[in-house]
Amino acid sequence: MTTEPVPIEAHRRQPRQESHLERLGPEACGDEELIAILLGGGAGARRLARRLVERFGSLADVARAHPAELRLAGVAPAVAPRLAAATELGRRISRRWPADPWLIRSPTDAAEPMIDAMGSLEREELRVLLLDTKNVVTGERTVYRGNLAGSSVRVGEVYRDAVRACAAAVIVAHNHPSGDTTPSGEDLRITTELAEAGHLLDIELLDHLIIGRGRWTSLRSLGALGQPPATMR
Repeated sequence: MTTEPVPIEAHRRQPRQESHLERLGPEACGDEELIAILLGGGAGARRLARRLVERFGSLADVARAHPAELRLAGVAPAVAPRLAAATELGRRISRRWPADPWLIRSPTDAAEPMIDAMGSLEREELRVLLLDTKNVVTGERTVYRGNLAGSSVRVGEVYRDAVRACAAAVIVAHNHPSGDTTPSGEDLRITTELAEAGHLLDIELLDHLIIGRGRWTSLRSLGALGQPPATMR
């Protein structure tokens, strides 16, 4: 019994259509398109991506969503952790230490990298940047997570690593999860206490930054440190 050979064309698969991302790069893709790729691609994934953005309100809100919330919104149980992991990788990359020396000449030099690292946090954090005598950042420490109100902020803990590292100056930054960077009375009080302690320790408090979503406030620029806004020692 003989079998007729199957034409080779029958074994060939249809060529895969090159995606928008492959042709132009990820920066050319819209928010919904990038989410759809993480969801598996295809028309169904694009519709689901659109629903996620509409439901949560923005790309940043989708990125902050818990995997359980994503599942309730229609994301498959096996896919929701993948989406959460991808957004966490993005956050960690944004927090990587700069390849070049991080030199602080103005409040903007300190604040803009901190927006990337802290602007989307859901809980309050207080971080301290350690600087040398040339205003180059030599280290970053997270001192507090959670509620920073009241007497929870201890001056000694804020300066602990600065003393150990023989830092010449520090910049303190904390975030307002609400996004509003207006300083509270408590923020002003803490700033005054930190400035006084730094004077005693001979470690200058260069600034206290309040970080919000895409915005920031420098208490130094507001005059809360009693120094001219335009100078950075």
